Amino acid sequence: MILGFFLLLLFQLVGEVLARGLSLPAPGPVVGLDLLIAALALYRRWRPFNEEALAASELGRAARGLLGALPLLFVPAGVGVVQYLGLLRDQGLALAAALVVSTVLTLVVTVGVFLLVKRLVGTSEGA
Repeated sequence: MILGFFLLLLFQLVGEVLARGLSLPAPGPVVGLDLLIAALALYRRWRPFNEEALAASELGRAARGLLGALPLLFVPAGVGVVQYLGLLRDQGLALAAALVVSTVLTLVVTVGVFLLVKRLVGTSEGA
């Protein structure tokens, strides 16, 4: 698993360097994950493997171990919510309204962009 963790951290580091160095609009870990996916796709062309082989590899075991500990990352968020229950009680209505309005606005804009792209690209009746 050490090699798997090393690979994950290496791709995260490279992604962080690229994201900061090139002022990319995506976080470094996301760029690193994209690079890891691209590297796995290239490796798969060179030396084919299946999902079971990937899961059994060092990288797969490290990823499974990290995913097993993922629920622990939600504990601080839960503690923060409990710590600020008074603030949530006082501002709950405003927060709920902001969530509903932003969700509806996001859906409307997404549909508008989809329709615009569909009109620009054009569609064929047979597709």
